[in-house]
Amino acid sequence: MKREEEKLTVTVSGGTIQDVDQVHPSGRGPVGQGAVVEFATPRAKLIEEADAAIRRDLAPFPKALAAYDTLSRDPEALACWDMANYITMRKLGYNDHGRVHAWVTGAASMAILDLLVQGGVKPDLVESGLGDLDDAYLAVIVGTMLHDIGNQIHRVAHEAHGVTLALPIVDRVLTPIYPDAFKRTKVRAFVLHCIDCHDLNPTPLTIEGGVTAVADGIDITKGRGRKAFALGSVDIHSISALAVDNVTISRGADRPVRIDVTMNNSGGIFQVEEILAPKVIRSPLARHVTLRARMRPGGEERILDRVRLEGDHFVMDLESGEEVVVAVDTTTRQVEKDVERQLGGTVEPGRLP
Repeated sequence: MKREEEKLTVTVSGGTIQDVDQVHPSGRGPVGQGAVVEFATPRAKLIEEADAAIRRDLAPFPKALAAYDTLSRDPEALACWDMANYITMRKLGYNDHGRVHAWVTGAASMAILDLLVQGGVKPDLVESGLGDLDDAYLAVIVGTMLHDIGNQIHRVAHEAHGVTLALPIVDRVLTPIYPDAFKRTKVRAFVLHCIDCHDLNPTPLTIEGGVTAVADGIDITKGRGRKAFALGSVDIHSISALAVDNVTISRGADRPVRIDVTMNNSGGIFQVEEILAPKVIRSPLARHVTLRARMRPGGEERILDRVRLEGDHFVMDLESGEEVVVAVDTTTRQVEKDVERQLGGTVEPGRLP
């Protein structure tokens, strides 16, 4: 794909997030001079470069940029991202759900929204007459960056928890921008809708909510999954995440947005089928987005060398030469987990009361 046609690339194999020159949908000139991010660099560098991409997209929208400025420095929001990551990564063994995820999905949401607007798609805030493009960009960036903070309470019902936790933050961010409580409350409704619907539970009903959901689904590369894998979470989620090299958002030929997923291993199709595709299909963006997945040139890369069953554990031999032992989730173990949830403690394997 030609560089000038690309809007944003989230990648590991090439090592970059690229946001290339384009005419902004506002008609106020080019987006910017482009950005390059190395996934191997510290997370502060990754956030810094995603921040630069977001600021370029928001430059023509003073209200949205002011909201982003406030949100990105808000102590409560920063603490929420850190605690969401603690629960999801340290306690559940999931992929990143903290600051890096917030900024990467924020940059992706701006790229998607730009292409939609350039393609003639009106966000619901604009279509309804309740606001303008500035208001729509504000709702999307704030909603997208706060979408996962509910994980700090629990993964279960994290969407609803996120709405509750976001309320004081959103009010604090929006009040200086919208002194009129009537207008502020309407814009806030779109922000909260983005948070509540990002995981399709319930499904998004607005373009803004659909953008947040799809942007969330785009963060599926091995850069996100590697830490969970290193912490010992070896399952189809972490393994398939290692199989995705990059995701590119670009202008489509017959639809405003085209999303290309490049895999180093066919196991990455799980990420596409189970995570990204449903967020495209079950959102208002379905008829505006083309989704494609392909293997990278040069053939497949092996992630696992072999898997063998020893007793009630799988032993996985990794390509690196390491061994990872993973318990098989047998019916007995599932019952033990149910008992543990009821008792609030831990049941020693094989000692089910």
